[in-house]
Amino acid sequence: MHIIFAGGGTGGHIFPAIAVANQIKSLQPDISISFVGALGGMEMEKVPQSGYNIDGISISGIQRKKWWKNFTLPFKILRSLIQSKKILNKYKPSIVVGTGGYAAGPVLYMASKKGIPIVLLEANALPGLTNKWLKNRANLICVGSKVAIEYFPKEKCVYTGNPVRKDISGQKKKEGLAYFKFSEDKKTILVIGGSLGAGSINRAVAKGLDKLMAQDIQLIWQTGKVHYTNYQQYEKNYSDRLRILPFIQDMNLAYSASDIIVSRAGAISLAELAIVQKAVILVPSPNVAENHQYKNAKELADENAAILIPDTQAEEDLVNELMNLISHEILMEALSHNIFKFARPNATDQIATKILSLIQN
Repeated sequence: MHIIFAGGGTGGHIFPAIAVANQIKSLQPDISISFVGALGGMEMEKVPQSGYNIDGISISGIQRKKWWKNFTLPFKILRSLIQSKKILNKYKPSIVVGTGGYAAGPVLYMASKKGIPIVLLEANALPGLTNKWLKNRANLICVGSKVAIEYFPKEKCVYTGNPVRKDISGQKKKEGLAYFKFSEDKKTILVIGGSLGAGSINRAVAKGLDKLMAQDIQLIWQTGKVHYTNYQQYEKNYSDRLRILPFIQDMNLAYSASDIIVSRAGAISLAELAIVQKAVILVPSPNVAENHQYKNAKELADENAAILIPDTQAEEDLVNELMNLISHEILMEALSHNIFKFARPNATDQIATKILSLIQN
């Protein structure tokens, strides 16, 4: 029995697929699993590092800004369909799982044409183009957000939540504070903008840093690798209460140490934030397809489970919102309580079980 996972382009498409693949292997070790991704995509590096084989196809996404680059897209699609057919003939999979992203489209389309069951994993509140295109061909659609169900045939949907790393809990506060050499009697803010960082969040924090630190708080500020050299010098002014890092290796320790978290609104990040159950301020990235992070964030904000600040307002509003939140314990408690309603700690196991049951039926 063989399963193919297809998708990629971003970590939000790759790492949940790897988590589900690992869970399937733990439930049924004799199953073989491989991946398909886009040649040149980050999945071609990250998947082998996780111990799985990956085949590449010659596909790229639609260029929304540099529209002239789309002229070669029909030829890439045709070639990727031929490559996908060869891959399916090679592995003869029992099922194909698509995790979103343009790399999933040709493989799942050809699988459906061959009568192979296909499963879609949709992480976001606003589904991507690939999954919307394939919705009528899917046998099962696992959604990370209840809002996404309205875009799909309801009879095919299961609300599972999104897979997260097994080590995420946010419960080891004393250990987290000790790791960052912080005091246990001060509030701690964690600022993260994804592995690459977030320019608007970084500028906002830098602009209001003195005002923020005057509140006698502790701050863990992950700038992203490309921004780190622009901000690392600020640490010397508050060396006992400020940690500026290009990347945080152990996110669970950072989550655990924090009382308030500032973050982008990627679907997998939100799944983790719901589990760690902290007060959260979300600044959705505008640099994503169809502005889906805003819709992700709004779903939480509408339930008083997070504070939403549009990216364009971050530099003016973020630090003021942080200072207001620090002084309102009741609001902090309400936010942390409400975001936990979105937690789905068993999502990975539920998705893996659904996939296996579809094969066995």
